[in-house]
Amino acid sequence: MMKKLIIGLFALLPSLTMAAGPSVPLMDANIDLKDNASLQRGAKLFMNYCLGCHQMQYQRYERTFRDIGIPTEIGQEQLIFDGSKVGSHIKNAIDKDDAAKWFGAAPPDLTLVARVRGTDWIYTYLKSFYKDESRPFGVNNVVFPSVGMPHVLQELQGLPTPITEEVEEHGHTVTKVVGVETDGSGEMSVDEYDRAARDLTNFLAYVGEPSRLESEALGLKVIGFLVILFILAFMLKKEYWRDVH
Repeated sequence: MMKKLIIGLFALLPSLTMAAGPSVPLMDANIDLKDNASLQRGAKLFMNYCLGCHQMQYQRYERTFRDIGIPTEIGQEQLIFDGSKVGSHIKNAIDKDDAAKWFGAAPPDLTLVARVRGTDWIYTYLKSFYKDESRPFGVNNVVFPSVGMPHVLQELQGLPTPITEEVEEHGHTVTKVVGVETDGSGEMSVDEYDRAARDLTNFLAYVGEPSRLESEALGLKVIGFLVILFILAFMLKKEYWRDVH
């Protein structure tokens, strides 16, 4: 399992390195892994809009449902669309060769994307698509120039238009996209889409490290134990030295 995980991480790195894009300010994702309602909404968004192309082959449905508070029966009924068993890994049926032809490269597995890229990058990426008719899918992205995928959340956000400015580069004036502005054609308001992008980012952060909250809780218990042990050892030391003096 660990060997497969390491292989998957290195397979993911090249595509994400190419996605690094220009040096643009990243927005604060401000996620909360303790917010189960947000994680549940993020899971719903991922299953409905992302899973068709992107897998999470190191994460199981059952573990996901249990961790974020979704009853197994409800999760199986509403979030598993291909008949997979609840104990299965979160995979899709897309053929990698076909995907490479359609998108230029096979869509990467997203199990570890939050750990590799960071939550602020993901959140900014989800909010940075804009209309670009020169691209195969009619969109581009501020933090991932020449992006090879469609804006899958377009029906929710609408199709933003680019905000540009003229800058000097190597003695020439070039036009750069520095931001986007929504056109109001989406099903969600600006605030609603911001929350959706944050929920999806939150879910991806959870999947990248499912045991994080458990580890943090255990760490606090260990620290508490060590503090108590130190106090007892200090008191014992004083008692011994009292007899010596």
